[in-house]
Amino acid sequence: QLQASGGGLVQAGGSLRLSCVDSGRIINNYGMGWFRQAPGKEHEFVAAISFSGDTYYADSVNGRFAISRDNAKYTVYLQMNSLKPEDTAVYYCAVRTYDGSYLSPNSYRYWGQGTLVTVSS
Repeated sequence: QLQASGGGLVQAGGSLRLSCVDSGRIINNYGMGWFRQAPGKEHEFVAAISFSGDTYYADSVNGRFAISRDNAKYTVYLQMNSLKPEDTAVYYCAVRTYDGSYLSPNSYRYWGQGTLVTVSS
């Protein structure tokens, strides 16, 4: 089971760090991703990290966000800096269990419940 946390209300330009803890202890063998969904929009890829530590970012967050993982804690993080109002969304972590693109939600089988990030202007 994935538990995402760390969301909240922040002013534009501020920072947040999201955490995703895996109580099932399976994620160490898999890539992990963060997606987000704004009201009325589809799931949008944000960032991903392979089991070996390779990272992938959406163009919209590259240079502002950083994904990392702590396998000893079965936890994945998303450090979000220089936040913008357009980053407002529910953020979900997910486990990549299928051999598809890291950018596609179809490659991910297990999803956390989401944590809301609201960026005010």
